[in-house]
Amino acid sequence: MSEQIIDLLETVEYGGCSAKLPPGELAGILSKLPQMQHPNIMVDIDTHDDAGVYRLNDETALIFTTDFFPPVCSDPFEFGEIAAANALSDVYAMGGTPLLALNLFMFSSAKMPLSAFEQILQGGHSKIQEAGALVMGGHTIEDHPPKYGLAVVGTVHPDKLITNASAKPGDLLVLTKPLGIGVLVAAQRLKMVREDAYRKGLDQMKLLNKWGAEVMTKHALTCATDVTGFGLLGHALKMAEASEVSLAIRTRDLPIIDQAAELANDGCLPGASFRNLDFVQSSLHVNKLVEPHLKMLAADAQTSGGLLMCVPPDKLDAVLADLEASGKHPQTKIIGEVLPKTRKRIYLE
Repeated sequence: MSEQIIDLLETVEYGGCSAKLPPGELAGILSKLPQMQHPNIMVDIDTHDDAGVYRLNDETALIFTTDFFPPVCSDPFEFGEIAAANALSDVYAMGGTPLLALNLFMFSSAKMPLSAFEQILQGGHSKIQEAGALVMGGHTIEDHPPKYGLAVVGTVHPDKLITNASAKPGDLLVLTKPLGIGVLVAAQRLKMVREDAYRKGLDQMKLLNKWGAEVMTKHALTCATDVTGFGLLGHALKMAEASEVSLAIRTRDLPIIDQAAELANDGCLPGASFRNLDFVQSSLHVNKLVEPHLKMLAADAQTSGGLLMCVPPDKLDAVLADLEASGKHPQTKIIGEVLPKTRKRIYLE
């Protein structure tokens, strides 16, 4: 076929992490799988954490994860960058350093130019290089629309592992990236979003969580997760359940990407937001004063979203100062706190 300019976003119904299976359906399937039993397994699917972790020895544990999805933007190179940043994020969320990666690629050469295939791979490789990791190969199959991502192996010292299962009452909840990616992508498909706002969303998705991970390790934080396809509420619920606590989240303090609040208030809400909200509904208490569009943004599916950190009060100032000094996370916000376990897991205020 002749070479042509292609808009990847026009090939999909759901893009990025919005294309995940509904979390409730996934949880039901995973609960029926046999548990893996091995003395070196440090983290498995039991706590629905960001990745699996296997202890090699007293000095090194392996973090193993994978993520792939349909296009979340129009440009092939940027899609590759975003998919790679998202795949790397699970390693960073657990305090690890990415080491190796394998490409996972579904692409139809009969329906799309091979130049798009190459550009997606080039974008992915650029982010893996930025992370200091190595791409060792991969696997491709014929499929349309395209899907791309990576399997990533990282390393961490076993004593410095960060999980979603160690939140303590009194910890402050710190979020490093703004919400609203799902809304912006939906609005872009409908030609409702300003170019500058959409560009800010793309830049956030391409931003590695590397610097947040470095700050967490420096200050010996023990609990965090990254906010991706299940939205802030979905990932917060998994953290609350794994840690046997409840979480209070203040909607007035949520960082939100430019124009996302306006679009959500106008009803531009992707289906994933409703699926995520349905998943947490039985564990969620919503204050009657919470504005409906902010509740939906708390459920908005993020692609390559930020880190949700649990920070002890005595470390808060230093953590915030180092995040600011990195120059990468200007919209970092304290969005709530960890509570003792109560009747509901999440309190949206």
